[in-house]
Amino acid sequence: MDLKNQRVLVVGLGKSGLAAAMFLRAQGARVTVSDTRSAVSLANQLPALLDAGIMVESGGHGLLTFRRQDLIVVSPGVPMTTPEVKQAVAFGLPVIGELELASRFLQGRVVAITGSNGKTTTTSLLGKIFKDAGVITQVGGNIGLPVIDLVAGSSPETTNVLEVSSFQLETIEEFHPQIAVVLNITPDHLDRHGSFENYAAAKARITERQTAEDFLILNGEDKATQMIAAKTKAQIFWFSGRRPIKQGAFVHGESVVFLAKEGGKAEPVMPVSEIHLKGSHNVENVLAAVCAARLAGVSAEEIRKAVGSFKAVEHRLELVKTVRGVEYYNDSKATNVDAAMKAVSSFAGGIHLILGGKDKDSDYGVMAELLKERVKAVYTIGSAAEKIERQLHGVVKMVQAGTMQKAVGEAAKAAVAGDVVLLAPACASFDQFDNYEHRGRVFRQIVQDLS
Repeated sequence: MDLKNQRVLVVGLGKSGLAAAMFLRAQGARVTVSDTRSAVSLANQLPALLDAGIMVESGGHGLLTFRRQDLIVVSPGVPMTTPEVKQAVAFGLPVIGELELASRFLQGRVVAITGSNGKTTTTSLLGKIFKDAGVITQVGGNIGLPVIDLVAGSSPETTNVLEVSSFQLETIEEFHPQIAVVLNITPDHLDRHGSFENYAAAKARITERQTAEDFLILNGEDKATQMIAAKTKAQIFWFSGRRPIKQGAFVHGESVVFLAKEGGKAEPVMPVSEIHLKGSHNVENVLAAVCAARLAGVSAEEIRKAVGSFKAVEHRLELVKTVRGVEYYNDSKATNVDAAMKAVSSFAGGIHLILGGKDKDSDYGVMAELLKERVKAVYTIGSAAEKIERQLHGVVKMVQAGTMQKAVGEAAKAAVAGDVVLLAPACASFDQFDNYEHRGRVFRQIVQDLS
């Protein structure tokens, strides 16, 4: 892909948009960036962009800016339904995302992980497994470094472990993972995709360019994930924490095992007791990682060592502190209802649950029975608080906290030794925080300050 002297517009100046703009400029493209935020809001990014000779349009998108381009690269946070993007597509201008742009330059093997929940844990774990096994490995995507930033360090010998989101998969054309993993598909981002069917279809695109030489790893207990099996040319492997499956990774007795082919003999990988992550959902994440690693040629013993020394990822059921016998857990990455339910299911009871943030057109009512069983009180924060309180009215004690500071304070007053205070918000963070990491850090600091 020759970008020299091509007019390229980058839409959206998030982390991946900024990285894409810099990469394009280094390739000799004539780059413009466009963002709806004001120049004041972009003050931290502007100097580097201007120094690189990149033109900046702030405070909105101009139709003429879009029309004058040879290529448009949209950031994951920019919907394809944005009027200017829609018009560009209607005019026949090529529109791709940062993931697609990077994939045209990235060298080496690609292992891509998607799903509604568990992506970051599984991606981080796989990265550790490969690195500990001596494989030249890079980890990025929807976690850590944008994929475009991995291009410079890649070679034909590199294994690139990528977390990819539905937003990124919306704009792919040639993206081709040799190993693709779909962990689960549950309602999320319905405010962006419009329907669960559209969201699931975006996830399914991960296998679009795969061939019979590639591998697709699917959740044997997730119906929406199973539907993808009919859409792929790749070799399908399954994982299940509940029952034996014909080809893939599963739990047999007290052990994780891998079955390389139907009718073959299951290979022991490790005892389940050596998985140091809370919750049955994390056992599933490990099974998916085991499957991918074995298919990539990593031995069972190497996998066992890496999994056994793997700890919870930041903001994902992270034990922050124990105060007067009360454990405080940060699961700020639980940005949808299913993730929050999995977090709650990881504890037997005595939970003080902090819920709320920016709603994503979610149904909180599905949590009712689980909350009745395990949760002492819910502390609501953010703009979704009223909806949560309405949908869960009468189910469990509700405390209208409003802010994280008050939620933690009220929970700390009510909790007794043996209880758990859990941040698993089931919502996006953008009403009160920059992102889920910022929300998690604020929670963690408040907890650390408790006496």
